Amino acid sequence: MKLILADSNELIRIGLRTILNSEKDVDIVGEARSNEELESLVRNFGSDTVLIDYTSDGFSIDIVPQLLAKYPELKFVAITPEQSAQIVVTALRGGVQSYVKKDCDISEIVNSVKETSRGNKFFCGQVLETIQKASIDVEDIDFESFSCEPVLLSERENEIIRYIAEGQTNAQIAEILFLSNHTVNTHRKNIMGKLGVKNTAGIVMYAVKTNLVSPNRFLFASER
Repeated sequence: MKLILADSNELIRIGLRTILNSEKDVDIVGEARSNEELESLVRNFGSDTVLIDYTSDGFSIDIVPQLLAKYPELKFVAITPEQSAQIVVTALRGGVQSYVKKDCDISEIVNSVKETSRGNKFFCGQVLETIQKASIDVEDIDFESFSCEPVLLSERENEIIRYIAEGQTNAQIAEILFLSNHTVNTHRKNIMGKLGVKNTAGIVMYAVKTNLVSPNRFLFASER
């Protein structure tokens, strides 16, 4: 893996360099202190992965789509301090593939770089809820600051999520809750929109992660 470190803070770069130099499959080919230096490094030395704090002095999120337009195979891992949800979503839509915070464990930072270089996405648990909303317009995201709290859902929606995770069909849920199939289907669509997921598996993952239902309970329900 050819990696570029992009951060204007020298102390941060030294720390990241120390951590990642010990990894046998990571080759740090350069360090950038600004958008201009990053573009020059990519052009002259090549890279497949960039670990970037686009919020640090000398950088902006605009550099990500600009470089991807010229080098579409380039992969970006964002590593930043705490950000608002809107900024995180903007970064993801701009082409950032993986996202971790600077206060993450060392293992998470290393894994984020390795997984991204392999073409996978990696997110620390602290940004997972924000990422799940990436398919929703930024204007629709209504929370004041970045938070790792669960997605805000109504009591009825949480109830329906639990039944979905337990393997109940729309018709079965409607019968249990004394609702029409149409109402349950509408709730299901609204839930998927809020979570930013596209299928039942995404709803189940959310339910397990937020302890709305235990993994064992879901597995037993699936076997029926």
